[in-house]
This record gives sequence, C-alpha cells and structure tokens, in this order.
Amino acid sequence: MKLPVIKHLTNFIEENDQDYVLETIETLEALTEVPSLKEEELDVIGELISNLYGAIEVDKMIKEGTPKKEALNAFMKRVLGAIDS
Repeated sequence: MKLPVIKHLTNFIEENDQDYVLETIETLEALTEVPSLKEEELDVIGELISNLYGAIEVDKMIKEGTPKKEALNAFMKRVLGAIDS
C-alpha cells in the first residue's frame, strides 16, 4: 500500500462519491478471474485493490470524526503493524 495513493483516493472520495471506488474494486476483482493474466499483472491489480480498500477505510475514519492526517497515519500504522506480526 502506498500512502500517497491512498491520500489521493481519499480526496477523490471526498470530491465525488465512495460508490465510484466500490465499483472500481468490483471491476478489478472481476478482472482477476481472467485466466490468461500473468502473475505480475495480478500483483498490480491486487495492489490497486488494496489501495482502494485503504482509501475507503480512511474515509470511514474521517466520517467518524478523525482528522484526515491522523486517519491516514493511523491506517498506515495499523497496516505496518499487521505486516510486522
């Protein structure tokens, strides 16, 4: 996951609507079922999906009252903590 990408997507959600991101996730998930995709292509799609889900999670925290910067930092700490485990 990349914080700048999640931040950009969070801004996109604020300016538009979360539904766009959810539909994008559905589309990308459907693409993963193409049997001819290479492993590298699946990795890229997986990274995109992870960033999209991350932005949705950060947006949820912001809507619950967490300041944006704090929400982004808390999310990344949680992700890094999960990786370290």
